[in-house]
Amino acid sequence: MTGDLLPHQVRKQIRIAVVGLEFGAAFAPIYADHPHVEEVVLCDRDQDLGNRAAARTGPARTAHDLDQVLADESIDAVHLVTGLRDHADHTIRALEAGRHVACAVPMALSFGEIEAIQEARRRSGTVYMMMETAVYTREFRYAQRLMRDGWFGDISFGRGTHFQDMTGWPSYWAGLPPMYYMTHAVAPLLALLGTTAKSVRALGAGRYAPDTEEPYGRTFPVECALFDLVDHPAVLDITRSLGRTARPYTESFSVYGSRASFEWPQLEQEAGPLVYEMDPAAQGRGRDVTVRRPRIEDTPGGLPPSIAGYTEGHGGSHPYLVHEFVSAITEGRTSAIDQVRAAQFTAPGIAAHESALRGGVPVDIPSFEE
Repeated sequence: MTGDLLPHQVRKQIRIAVVGLEFGAAFAPIYADHPHVEEVVLCDRDQDLGNRAAARTGPARTAHDLDQVLADESIDAVHLVTGLRDHADHTIRALEAGRHVACAVPMALSFGEIEAIQEARRRSGTVYMMMETAVYTREFRYAQRLMRDGWFGDISFGRGTHFQDMTGWPSYWAGLPPMYYMTHAVAPLLALLGTTAKSVRALGAGRYAPDTEEPYGRTFPVECALFDLVDHPAVLDITRSLGRTARPYTESFSVYGSRASFEWPQLEQEAGPLVYEMDPAAQGRGRDVTVRRPRIEDTPGGLPPSIAGYTEGHGGSHPYLVHEFVSAITEGRTSAIDQVRAAQFTAPGIAAHESALRGGVPVDIPSFEE
């Protein structure tokens, strides 16, 4: 909402630090080319990563850690692309230092951390945004247009899946409850339906290898969950796998309606989604369903021309995320995935893991509305 920020926090040109360059380096040149970004500061403990990011971004100031960034009063905003166990701590520290904050998913790993972030955001009055790629991909934007046109009819069911083998990744991934990192699977469904999840029943599946570390306590390599929604008759079925599952990487969502349905590509190399159409008024035993696979092109509408070409990563989402975060700051409003919506995308996974640990008993999900 316009006017959410304190007047002195609204600037038309900003300086932003990208903190964590193993993945964050992909965002640095987009910020550098955004018309409302005056300077990009590159931050990582690994000097080689900083040098490679600077080669792609152009000459840039560098920093070695978040403390150094927050000590620099000229920096208005930070984009945190750090390890997921640090998201809550880093976010709170940056908010308390009066900075605008964008953070990679997930927002946090516990309900308590979510509440602490919301409280820090209230005190700071600055912008917070969770950088959820799944709700800015070209496939999601296509499905969103279909939804706005009423193409689906009455939706009764949605399915989200995220398979990704994390073997060999940094140590904090070892033994991570899969649902703690499930926002890519549930966020597009909640966004399309315009609702939130109110309760969940989940089961854990499989066993980790005996030598797997358990820094998060007891967990499972696969978790499956059914979510009830607020004021919506649909049910969401979410499956999340972090390992010990012979399946290529995919983040996908599918929506099934009375008139038409949409299925995200199940493999990255597939040409595009499948869409199904059926005449709900047709009579007879079993109605015919037509199947097509539309080609979804990048349509960078609403982006500044200087960043419209950066649609090669994560389904074309990166420039949209950057533009929304920067625009929220320069326009003095909350972001599209602010501290409330981020909590509503993150909390279902925390609740789902709790349900799985308890053998599938229903667990209520806080709304985290402010």
